[in-house]
Amino acid sequence: MHKPFLLAVTAMSAGALFLGITGAGDDVTRHDRTLHPAVVADHGRVLAGTHVTAPALSIAPSPLMEGVQIGRSAHRSPVQLLRVEVRDVLPHDPRVFTQGLEFRGATLYESTGLVGQSSVRAGPPGRPPMVRAELPVPLFGEGITVAGDRLWQLTWRNGIAIERDPQTLRERRRVTYQGEGWGLCHQRVAGQERLVMSDGTDRLTFRDPDTFEATGGISVRQDGRPATGLNELECAPNGSVYANVYPTDTIRRIDPHTGIVTANLDASALLTPSERRGAKQLNGIAAVPGTDLFLITGKNWPRAFRVAFVPGSRGSLPGGRQRTAPSK
Repeated sequence: MHKPFLLAVTAMSAGALFLGITGAGDDVTRHDRTLHPAVVADHGRVLAGTHVTAPALSIAPSPLMEGVQIGRSAHRSPVQLLRVEVRDVLPHDPRVFTQGLEFRGATLYESTGLVGQSSVRAGPPGRPPMVRAELPVPLFGEGITVAGDRLWQLTWRNGIAIERDPQTLRERRRVTYQGEGWGLCHQRVAGQERLVMSDGTDRLTFRDPDTFEATGGISVRQDGRPATGLNELECAPNGSVYANVYPTDTIRRIDPHTGIVTANLDASALLTPSERRGAKQLNGIAAVPGTDLFLITGKNWPRAFRVAFVPGSRGSLPGGRQRTAPSK
């Protein structure tokens, strides 16, 4: 556990977190409606979930069964308001279009996007990667997770998940799936395992960590309404799923058994105004092993932040700045 004090946020002169090479196409992103309206027009669609009022049962459901939201009381759970408290700052390559972030031990895995520039890399946080693998055109890299001796990497609209060796990042095989791929994380529930996958809507899909076959899913709700824009995911040791919300500075904490949002985390004002001008959306969250801290960063961010999630208040943002959504 880390000592409960706030470290000053200081710029670090060390090299970039991960080295990535991008070209003039950096601004041509999957989420730029101005440049590519045809490509992104359907990102706002919602896959509506089904609200079911179930009778009382004497048999407990499997923890890996598809989630069912039971009764109206599920929609009345209070949503906790949290903010990020910075404990440490690490350099991050501003050329990298971050799509996924995950620790295994002391190794940080990061996936990047954009066609012709997508990759996955691994190494110590705050330093250049020790191993790296590129995705061939036309694949657009998305979320990643490590499950046992497999590393799974999503693609956005290619409908392909790539299984890799987590040590060498060598590609082993490809499997197909329906719909878009955004975020991915690996979760252990009551001694069993599953993958949790997002597609930019309010829907989380559960998948087998060995075969990648869909095994169920759940619709995420806040105050009874769809919580859409779910992007990069982290399955935390406490059982919650944390999701970056595109295109905001908000991270949602989700109960994956009910689909209810239990907390909203304010991650705004981490970057200075000058850093924000060159950066895109917050995207990337990884639980730091052996602690209750998280490492978070974003697309083309020059820094990554080791943070704690602490109680906050509505309208109170770090640094006293007003909340603004990143430009698209």
